[in-house]
Amino acid sequence: MIHKFVKLLSFYYLCPQIQEVMEKSFVYGVAVTDYNFTGREEETRRLKLNFENGINSILISPRRWGKTSLVDHVCRQLERSEIITVRMDIFGCKSEYDFYNVLAAAVLKQTASKVQLWMDEAKDFLARLTPRINIPIDPTSEISVSLGITPETHSPEDVLNMVEIIAKRKDRHIVVCIDEFQQVGEFEDTKSVQAKLRSVWQHQHYTSYCLFGSKRHVMSKIFLDRSMPFYQFGDLMWLQKIPTSDWTEYIVSHFESAGRYISEQMVSKICETVDHYPSYVQHLASIVLNHTRQGETATEELLPLAIKELISTNEALYMQQIEPLSGYQMNLLRAIVSGIHTGYNEKKVRTLFDLGSPSNLVRLRDALVERDLIYSEMRQLYLTDPVFALWFRQRFL
Repeated sequence: MIHKFVKLLSFYYLCPQIQEVMEKSFVYGVAVTDYNFTGREEETRRLKLNFENGINSILISPRRWGKTSLVDHVCRQLERSEIITVRMDIFGCKSEYDFYNVLAAAVLKQTASKVQLWMDEAKDFLARLTPRINIPIDPTSEISVSLGITPETHSPEDVLNMVEIIAKRKDRHIVVCIDEFQQVGEFEDTKSVQAKLRSVWQHQHYTSYCLFGSKRHVMSKIFLDRSMPFYQFGDLMWLQKIPTSDWTEYIVSHFESAGRYISEQMVSKICETVDHYPSYVQHLASIVLNHTRQGETATEELLPLAIKELISTNEALYMQQIEPLSGYQMNLLRAIVSGIHTGYNEKKVRTLFDLGSPSNLVRLRDALVERDLIYSEMRQLYLTDPVFALWFRQRFL
């Protein structure tokens, strides 16, 4: 069975593939490639140095701020180096052993430049399994590997040490990049699971980790709480907004490539409208581009129409987000959108927005933070999503 597994993987990875790459003017909702990647020079430099020096990295930011794109960008820069990068997304993992299965499969798939070699190294690990492999007809589609790891076949240490064993025998450094790492914080008995991961990972010399996620309150609990196992595990990076200056050259040049034009002032308005939120900047710029005729310059009169289209595109998602909210929770959102970011315990604020008792406010805040609708910064509350804020203001104020 193992030899068949090797043969299939050898065919999949060694057969020539021709991929047609189409460059789009603006890309949103997915990780972007080099053509659609802009800014982040300092973050790229810092993360690349961490990868090269075996330093663990933690990235935290709101959803769709470009964490995955940044990590992919750095990984591509290291493709011709001696460093092997393994990328994985654990958003679908609901339990500890879900995570181990995804981790093991990702490592085996992405360290396969010398298929027979790494399979020789991993054969003891796989000997206790009946691996299943699904190779799609389309060679550009991703291979699917199912290992069926259970507590009966492998201990956590077996799985967690596998990547270090492969890296050591290859005499290559491996960086394991794990997206949506906040899922680990949702596992049953999460503190115990985190302790297992840290106890193994902290002693590895050929492997380092890049852990990133979008739920700031969960990621903060995992990495900033002194009582948690991952406290001070690595270099913690809070992604900041991409400044207008970086967006300006990018958007202007992409308009010109599409045979259209846009002023720096118009770019600034696009960025300000969506609070420099990377995915929304790309989306709004794309809408403006689509409404600008060939050879013409985008005018400010287009912006209200583009904003309306942007809000409309996301309205179903926003309705879904507010549907389960209580009246008090909606009232707290109204207060924040109205510009009230602190002082909720004051009687006049509680009365004006019908927020209930001071003790109720803590529950309201925590519930909305848990739903990732708001976040707290310097003891002030803000909506996480700037376009949701625009939509909410239109609908409920």
